[in-house]
Amino acid sequence: MNLLLGIDFGTGGCKVTAIRAEDGAPAGEASVEYATHHEHPGWSEQDPADWWEALRAALAKLAAKGVDLSRVAALSLDGSTHNAVLLDADWKPVRRTIMWTDQRSTAECEALRRSGAAERIFARCYQMPAPTWTLPQLMWLRAHEPEVLARTEHVLFVKDYVRFLLTGEAATDRIEAQGTLFFDMAKQEWDPEFAELAGLRPGQLPRLLEPTDLAGRVTPEAAAATGLPAGTPVVCGTSDSAVEDYGAGAVEPGDLILKLATAGNVNSMTAEPHPHPKTLTYGHVVPGMWYSVSATNAAALCMRWLRDTFFEAKSASVYARIDAEAATSPLGANGVMFHPYLQGERCPYWDAGLRASFTGVSIASTRGDFCRALMEGVAFSLRDCYRTLEEMELPAKRIFLIGGGARSPIWSEIVANVFDRPVAVPEPGDASFGAALLAGVGAGVFPGVREAVARCLRIGRTIAPDPAAAAQYEALFARYRAIHDALAPVYASLSGAGGTC
Repeated sequence: MNLLLGIDFGTGGCKVTAIRAEDGAPAGEASVEYATHHEHPGWSEQDPADWWEALRAALAKLAAKGVDLSRVAALSLDGSTHNAVLLDADWKPVRRTIMWTDQRSTAECEALRRSGAAERIFARCYQMPAPTWTLPQLMWLRAHEPEVLARTEHVLFVKDYVRFLLTGEAATDRIEAQGTLFFDMAKQEWDPEFAELAGLRPGQLPRLLEPTDLAGRVTPEAAAATGLPAGTPVVCGTSDSAVEDYGAGAVEPGDLILKLATAGNVNSMTAEPHPHPKTLTYGHVVPGMWYSVSATNAAALCMRWLRDTFFEAKSASVYARIDAEAATSPLGANGVMFHPYLQGERCPYWDAGLRASFTGVSIASTRGDFCRALMEGVAFSLRDCYRTLEEMELPAKRIFLIGGGARSPIWSEIVANVFDRPVAVPEPGDASFGAALLAGVGAGVFPGVREAVARCLRIGRTIAPDPAAAAQYEALFARYRAIHDALAPVYASLSGAGGTC
């Protein structure tokens, strides 16, 4: 019983990572994608049944690689954050889950601003209303699908729902709750006023735990379905963003995370909360610490879109082909520029009406130019997000690059040059690894969260920027921003979004 298992439910798929309890060395990993449904422009939904099937398939793949699941001493889960799973009296989902990338609740955000509720929400919940949060999404359901809320008896979130299927116990953690906009940050408890705005009663909301608390044990039924040992301790876990920061080693104030996953994040670790209207504010896994988030909706999601739309092969090897084609294009992609607004945009614009674009295309443009422009555009979007953190004067002492995109040497190099700072790439340093560390802390394998990171984390490589390339990217970044400023009014007029949300 010397393995710790981390289970990550990201926006694009489930990844499981097993590590050795004594030193954190990897014992094996496996992943399975699941679908996101976009029935209307700006909509983004997932079927909760797909998460459970993806977990079963990922565990089967892990076992097929030689990992003995009977040796798992404890496990923990994380998931894409504040996606409400609405359950009936029998704990069955009443509809697909509206995801954090969904943009349909623009009108509800505007109504909260007009009524003055937005300011009260920001004061108590540290976030300004936007379509990414649970509250406006549930307000949309209250207006358009009232029968759904009428059938709802229980509310969980992605990882909490899967953990319920594993253990039969319902709970969530304080960090997950912070993303709902009906959680009082100062009191660290559910806010009844804002829960009522969402159409919820206090009794429908789950009990609150710490990320390292024991949340239950694998039931015999779940053991038969997954291959995990019955009775295995299941530690609560938390949101993917929080556990990624933690698992990457960002455990001190001044640490900065750059994330190239489905979404893109720029996360600044702080000793106290710094609420800001254009950022997200969450508690850290390390008690007492916080982090400020400036986030773009689509980062590696853009790469997945490129793969599925323009490349025939759908396997992981296609990403190596994309890297190779991007390497044939020079810095600046021969004038082609990409803005990654496939699902509107969060920071720094909070504009649901924005759309992605390639500009500067000529008859001489190649597929390699498009591949490189996409990588550069996502890097520019992260740099655009970072402007807000700079304005807040939050320090960046160390920079860690994480996410699936960090595996790409050319993309990692582009990010280091766009930021003009050295970036460290931890190994494995992803969410499932961080969740495995939380499992160890909760099970008593490690004495504390910082000690777990100190014992187990390794830095795979550090990338230093090239001064000449950084100077060229600084000029290109100005062009990137100018193109955004020129196109934003056009998209607003076409979509009817009416500007920011």
